[in-house]
Amino acid sequence: MKLFAAALGLLSSFVIPHSSLAADRPNVVFILADDLGYSDIGCYGGEIETPNLDSLAKNGLRFSQFYNTARCWPTRGALMTGFYAQQIHRDVLPNVGGGGQGVRQKWARLLPDFLKPAGYRSYHSGKWHIDGKVLDAGFDRSLDTRNQGNFFTAKGNTIDDVPVNPPADEKGYYTTIATADHAIDCLKDHAANHAGKPFFHYIPFIAPHFPLHALPEDIAKYRDKYLEGWDKMREQRHANLRSAGITYTDLSTLEREVGPPYAFPDAMEKLGPGEVNRPLPWNELTDEQRRFQATKMAIHAAMVDRMDQEIGRIIAQIKAMGAFENTLIFFASDNGASAEIMVRNGGHDPAASPGSAATYLCLGPGFSSACNTPHRRHKTWVHEGGISTPLIAHWPAGITAKNELRTTPAHVIDIVPTVLELAGVEKPKVWEGETIPEAPGRSLVPAFAKDETIARDSLWWLHEGNRAIRIGDWKLVASKGDAWELYDLKTDRAEQHDLAAKMPDKVKELEAAWQQQTDDFTTLVKKTLADQPKGKAKGKKAKK
Repeated sequence: MKLFAAALGLLSSFVIPHSSLAADRPNVVFILADDLGYSDIGCYGGEIETPNLDSLAKNGLRFSQFYNTARCWPTRGALMTGFYAQQIHRDVLPNVGGGGQGVRQKWARLLPDFLKPAGYRSYHSGKWHIDGKVLDAGFDRSLDTRNQGNFFTAKGNTIDDVPVNPPADEKGYYTTIATADHAIDCLKDHAANHAGKPFFHYIPFIAPHFPLHALPEDIAKYRDKYLEGWDKMREQRHANLRSAGITYTDLSTLEREVGPPYAFPDAMEKLGPGEVNRPLPWNELTDEQRRFQATKMAIHAAMVDRMDQEIGRIIAQIKAMGAFENTLIFFASDNGASAEIMVRNGGHDPAASPGSAATYLCLGPGFSSACNTPHRRHKTWVHEGGISTPLIAHWPAGITAKNELRTTPAHVIDIVPTVLELAGVEKPKVWEGETIPEAPGRSLVPAFAKDETIARDSLWWLHEGNRAIRIGDWKLVASKGDAWELYDLKTDRAEQHDLAAKMPDKVKELEAAWQQQTDDFTTLVKKTLADQPKGKAKGKKAKK
């Protein structure tokens, strides 16, 4: 018995510190917006009312050079795996399969799979757009809001991967509110039944992605706010960004020849004479066009405002369950604001109230340019306007800095290694017999303590032929079919002064680095394709 007691005491000496460590591990909430512009929220220079996000920023950190992949599904795959989307068949490489219908390799597991052995429970509330079922990816509960073409119905959604069946007379539904309702329900259940475990909660809202659908009371708040136009809006946001120290660059020039990334002439006809598919100077528009465009921006603002209100409800629940101090909350966007103009799903009724279920409106290139202030271009492009996102990080127990900026270049591939480090988790080197390649992401934990540049070789982009690489402050970028452009982002993040002709050797250096990265990814993907059943990982590009 004495030997047993001694052995038990020895065992306790190992178990108790582990339990203490587990209790100190942070909960993590990652909130992702959809098609949100770089300057859309208040703490990044915007005029839209976002007090809850602003409060997180005031009591935490804002990253000024954080990046996504320029598009929805590649960003989500990269965010949840820590790999570039091209490495995991979730975006296209030259002459290789992949894309919106691509299937990840077995080793390309999502973050919850690695957190589960450390005692974490994982929840998903919102959009998915990652291959496979949600619960198979390690989540314990899920609401998958698939009704992207209509914010006013639950039709098409799944709960725990099971389709929902809304009543025929469904009323009072709005996707942004429903997303928060599910998140709050998960959190309440966690507090009641799993309080001893840390949690990871992924909350990807659909807002403010098109169609521009919002509640009438939210639209009314902004109805006449944008009648001065996108020119004035860009100037004011730029002034706010400079005043806050978030940007140091000049305001980009409006590219009046750059319209939507895909042309839908029939949509222009359906939407009527108020629609404009180019960011023309505001004074060149007709009165009808100015009113129509201002109304669309009002709906976009209403969607962002409502998302912030719902984030406030989620934060209130985290506080109510006593978890706020030790919960790391992130907020970011999957790509820049969208210049797209199209009519899909249920079509567009021009006689219906703008923003209602019978309408199908998109923001378009004028106000998209303003939402992406001070940068150039939009979603799908890999110029700064397409790939730049806010990143807020708030964690009272772990981030002592308040209302500080972090200037290190960083990317959604960095979130997985950041969370794993804080959770005390080391990824396995093998998964189900397959070797897990080294991931390109870097932990951001050092930047939580001070404004420190995270060491890395490069950041790399490729989407629909648009390509870029950033090494240090140098960025090489090109739209599909165009020649390379070279920018020094230290002084010219708005990408206004192309140095390619003056510095051909620097262009060659960065181009070689971009090509080497591309070749390395291609080698990896071809190997994994060869290891899978024929056609398993191939897929068509998905339209977002």
